[in-house]
Amino acid sequence: MGNYTIQSTAINKDRVFILQKSELEKRWDTYYYLPEFIVLEEKLKNKNIKKISQIAERIFSGSTPLSKGDAYTDNKVDGIPFVRSGDFTIEGTINFEDLVYLKEEVHNTQLKSSKLKRNDLLFAIVGATIGKVGVYKNDKPANINQAICAVRLKKEFNVDYLNAYFQTSIGQKLIDRIKRPVARANVNIDEISTLPVIIPNNETQQKIISIFNNSLAQKQQNEAEADKLLASIDDYLLNELGINLPEPPENTLKNRMFTRTLSEIQNKRVDPFFHQDKFINNLTAISNGKYPVKQLRDIISGNLIKGSLPKQDEKDGEYSVVQINSINADGTIALDDLLTAKNIFSNQQKLKVGDVLVVITGATIGKIAFWNYEGDYFLGGDIVKFQTNSLSDNAFVYHFLRCSLMQTEIKRNITGATNGHLAPEDIAHLPIPIPPLTKQQEIADHITSIRQQAQQLKDKTSELLKQASEEIEKILLN
Repeated sequence: MGNYTIQSTAINKDRVFILQKSELEKRWDTYYYLPEFIVLEEKLKNKNIKKISQIAERIFSGSTPLSKGDAYTDNKVDGIPFVRSGDFTIEGTINFEDLVYLKEEVHNTQLKSSKLKRNDLLFAIVGATIGKVGVYKNDKPANINQAICAVRLKKEFNVDYLNAYFQTSIGQKLIDRIKRPVARANVNIDEISTLPVIIPNNETQQKIISIFNNSLAQKQQNEAEADKLLASIDDYLLNELGINLPEPPENTLKNRMFTRTLSEIQNKRVDPFFHQDKFINNLTAISNGKYPVKQLRDIISGNLIKGSLPKQDEKDGEYSVVQINSINADGTIALDDLLTAKNIFSNQQKLKVGDVLVVITGATIGKIAFWNYEGDYFLGGDIVKFQTNSLSDNAFVYHFLRCSLMQTEIKRNITGATNGHLAPEDIAHLPIPIPPLTKQQEIADHITSIRQQAQQLKDKTSELLKQASEEIEKILLN
């Protein structure tokens, strides 16, 4: 084990250390030899350890077909699910409705070496999802891309135990150690095969599986309750506003056909998508609600402010920049991994408490967030922000823009076939009901309370999983 050498009291002793040449293994980078990894290595000594390669029947990863048009299909009945790292969970569940599907001949020829079987252990090995582990719990034929490594265990080894083991901080730290800390972190199959696994007796394995499964059951219950709370928001909001959504028509060819007069499309987009009945019906429902409706531009203070990204030589400064990937799906902001920049922003681009943020470009287009932090934070590229004037409440408008009805209206206004784009002018035209200000604040407070309850359930879930992990570690390292 390497000896630490401390240069001053201000130096982090866990990041300054010395190794003897004899202590170096195959890797030469310092990351692999961080003291936290060496300490764990010491703890694993004298345990019944086997490497993945010793307990695996087969270890493999997939690839992504080059030609999407030739390899993929929209036929979910006959197509083969193409599983990516974001598609599997620790419970072994996969939402097959959200998957990409391959043609069967591609599955059986080009990708025949990466076919999944029930109880294959899956590791995410590329990018931000490295460390994610799950089990394929289906009999349905499926395949994987190159960002996943699948481990098919020998019959005498229990995949549920392995899954629980790699969910603990022990397993996660072992995976973290072998990744290469480059711009796009990655792990290869050979490195996965070297991962050490503590193999206790069967009774202990079953005890660990039971602890883990109990925590998963509680996780699922908490998430179901949180989802139920969040799903209630739309009904509450639209009911308070007196907006009755029309029943969607049956998806038939006749119902997908429609006509519009020249006067109805004058000074508007002329593509059929924009003029579908569902969009017209949504606008009619908003207009027929309890309260008068104004366009967003009539209730904002000043103009929509567009953000910008610093150039390469302007990065790494004292100011934090909120980018599109900083905005979570639930409307919160991830502050733990922001870009930093020098003072090159205008004062208008500085984020202020109460700002409503809208993503206007890319895969996350239409995401809405609410800024509620003090400090020197600035608006990054592909995002616009605004605050409301005396007619409306910032939080109320934020919640209304996030409801399913308005998300449909936002999608209606997206232009561009590749990444998509929302023009600030289109955002300015969005319809907003205007109840009395006290009613807006009442609605906003109620929805905020619902979201807080849902978040508390999610936080409780995280704590339960952490406790289960700690209990399992005590059993393994006792």
